[in-house]
Amino acid sequence: MTYASHPHPDLTIDQQLALTTAARRLTDEFAGTFGTETIERFLHTSYDQFASKAAIAIFLPLLAERFARQRLQALARVEGKGDGRPIVLFLCVHNAGRSQMALGLFSALAGEHAVGWSGGSEFAAEINSAAVAAMAERGIDISREYPKPWTDEIVRAADVVVTMGCGDACPIFPGKRYLDWELDDPAGKSVEDVRPIRDEIERRVRALLAELGVPAAGAAP
Repeated sequence: MTYASHPHPDLTIDQQLALTTAARRLTDEFAGTFGTETIERFLHTSYDQFASKAAIAIFLPLLAERFARQRLQALARVEGKGDGRPIVLFLCVHNAGRSQMALGLFSALAGEHAVGWSGGSEFAAEINSAAVAAMAERGIDISREYPKPWTDEIVRAADVVVTMGCGDACPIFPGKRYLDWELDDPAGKSVEDVRPIRDEIERRVRALLAELGVPAAGAAP
């Protein structure tokens, strides 16, 4: 299997190789669930979504693979092939501050008992450094996360969609449970100013986990 079925004339040989390798990994991972055509299509469209944003092109295949994996997991859930764990999707404008902190706290507190995702309506090129620093103070590393968009299958797969300031740009699907958290935007703020936002997000995440009946397996330090 190669990436030739979705050619990009601007790709270097190394990028083409990286995408072909990524497609092979995803095919092995989702064997019996999705065919090669679906997997390559998701990888191709994921690559395109990041191509206009990435500051360093060398990371594009990795970002595409990670996002394609999440989208395929979401599609499996939509098609009734999930593992039954609750999924919470955190959405804000840039997916660089609030939603990333919420995801980090949710993942740390829920452990393996629930799944958290995040996305942005106008996703940024990188995560807010003050948010990364504020989370590091709590022993949670979000530096390896990356801003990303959302897709229909990701929203449809979520049991709860938490919105944070994306307004009319937030996707609305009938029958989906939505929570709107009014929180200050960390953009342009110092670490000192981000801490109260982080702490309020933690309070809300803990309350949401309690509502979902998910034990806080890993308490944030």
